[in-house]
Amino acid sequence: MAPPPLAGLRIVEMAGIGPGPFCGMMLADHGAEVIRIDRGVQPGFSDPARDPLLRSRRSIALDLKTPQGIAAVRRIAADADGLIEGFRPGVMERLGLGPDLLIGDNPRLVYGRMTGWGQDGPMAQDPGHDINYIALSGTLHALGTADGKPAPPINLIGDFGGGGMLLAFGMLAALLHAQRTGEGQVVDAAMAEGSALLASMIWGFRAMGRWSDARGTNLLDGGAPFYDTYTTQDGRWLAVGAIEPAFYASLRRVMGLDDPLWDHQFDPAAWPEMRDALAARFLTRSRDAWVAAFAGSDACVTPVLGFDEAAVHPQNDHRRSMTIANGVTQPAPSPRYSVSGTTPPAMENVRNDAASLADLGFSAAEIGGLGH
Repeated sequence: MAPPPLAGLRIVEMAGIGPGPFCGMMLADHGAEVIRIDRGVQPGFSDPARDPLLRSRRSIALDLKTPQGIAAVRRIAADADGLIEGFRPGVMERLGLGPDLLIGDNPRLVYGRMTGWGQDGPMAQDPGHDINYIALSGTLHALGTADGKPAPPINLIGDFGGGGMLLAFGMLAALLHAQRTGEGQVVDAAMAEGSALLASMIWGFRAMGRWSDARGTNLLDGGAPFYDTYTTQDGRWLAVGAIEPAFYASLRRVMGLDDPLWDHQFDPAAWPEMRDALAARFLTRSRDAWVAAFAGSDACVTPVLGFDEAAVHPQNDHRRSMTIANGVTQPAPSPRYSVSGTTPPAMENVRNDAASLADLGFSAAEIGGLGH
């Protein structure tokens, strides 16, 4: 394979948690040299030897409360293509590391900013977490069962899909612009806005009159009996996604659903009775017996796997979708390329401050002055 597509890019990552490290991980997975700046002499917010979000990049401890530490970051950023940070608005400016200064030092620098609410607005300084950002965007309201409360999908939508991945996309768009024009800029990524963007199709459904604000009553939110999860005889679960007529017909064939009731697939009035019938039928066999029954069909029925099962499933094994680094099972870099490779995850020897600083052009005396 050819070198990874981002090989040759250097990104400075200001240590943080959640979406910032996820962005750094994605950029490193695809070949960028990502240098993580940890605060003081602490190892950061997590254990680099166990946390996949910190893989495949070295880190340097710099004391950002000292002029020497700030000067070192400015010097590293002056020779970088991009920088990512996830502090509240104004924190980097107060440190003396704001975008005006760093882009002044390096006019082609792409300065990525990851926040919950964005860099401005009446809530810009308010604290929050994934659940708060997706609540304000409207996305959380759509998640949950008809008779239940809004259910947060862990922190996948705000922190990662609408946060770190959005920032990675924005960084690459701005880096392409910088390569063409020599002009750096700020990328302002907000998790609230990113989580709304992920729900663009649902906003479209609402505009077309095809989505109700009542949770658990719609086609894709568990309202439709043919797009839901069901427990089996052994207490495990199946996911059913038989939306299209051909897939629905396959579901009917495998399960012997011959009653005229099943002719009314898209009639919400029939859905409660259909759901009860499906739930009762799925309880007659174990999960794996149902998986065997559906094998080779087009019914779009799959087992709901736990993490350990997912790691060894034949499809994931064939694709090498999971990998092991330093004894930690974790998702492999994705997506794949026909020509370029990706960076194999590495989670060892990421902290060697003196050697890393020397590689970046700092003299022994300068390194000593930084406390290393």
